[in-house]
Order: sequence, then structure tokens, then C-alpha cells
Amino acid sequence: MLSTLEMWIWPKKIKWMVIDGSGDGGAGEHWITMQPAFIKIKQLRPGAFGLNLTVKVVSSKAIMTRGRSGTQGRNMRLAECLIGDETGIVVFTARNDQVEAMKEGSTVILRNAKIDMYKGSMRLAVDKWGRVEVTEPADFSVKEDNNMSLIEFELITVEE
Repeated sequence: MLSTLEMWIWPKKIKWMVIDGSGDGGAGEHWITMQPAFIKIKQLRPGAFGLNLTVKVVSSKAIMTRGRSGTQGRNMRLAECLIGDETGIVVFTARNDQVEAMKEGSTVILRNAKIDMYKGSMRLAVDKWGRVEVTEPADFSVKEDNNMSLIEFELITVEE
């Protein structure tokens, strides 16, 4: 019988360590290696995390550059980017080094992205645990009439 013991998520592969609990005392280790699953923009939902997407940058606008207080003295840069694929578009918040990668017309791979909610709408973001990679141009055209960030969501608490 195989059961999942631990799971590590790396940028390129996902590994599961499973134990053979057959009861014969010789529990062996088995490694299963899988490629990460990529999703499309239309599949995004509030609260989603660990997302991998290949998208094109439709537009990019710098919204803030501010200095941090403290000993490091680094500047924090933010940009709002409209990104999309053949199923729709969404707003992406780029931070610091991500801003350079988000040039209009470029194709990027977002790894371990997450959905942040801002005033009831979805925004895609990649924090320090994820990665933004510029890649070769994709062969799809962006469907700009399905903006997932324009859909308003409301959190409803259900009492039982």
C-alpha cells in the first residue's frame, strides 16, 4: 500500500515520497517525479495559490517607487501589469525585480503564483517563494474581452 509521506515543490519538478506499508517490515521508498501543472487564466479563483501559468504581458504601468526605512535603504518598486493567455486577462502586481521582466509584449512563466484579493477583485502576484521567468514568445493571442479582475467577489460567512 502506498501513502504520501511528504511533498516538496521545486521550481521545475514535484516530488512525492511514498512509503510501501505492506506490513512485511521492509518499507521501501519510492519516488514519483512529475512536471508542474500549468493552468489557464479562466481557471483562476479567489484564494488560489501554487499556480503556474504561461502568459503574455499586455500592458505594464509603474505605480509606485518608494524608499524603505531602516538599515537596508532599498527602494520598493511596484507595477500593475495586465497579463493574459488565450482564455482571458488578469491584473498582475509586479514587485521589485519582477518589474523589469514585465515588459509589454513579452512572454513570461509565473511559477508558484497566488491570488490576492483587492477591493473584491482578483490580482495575481508572485511572492518571494515564486519565480517570474521571461521565455521565448508564445504562439497564442490574448483574449482581452474576458478580464477576470473585473469580476467582483464577496466573502459570505455561512452560519450552521
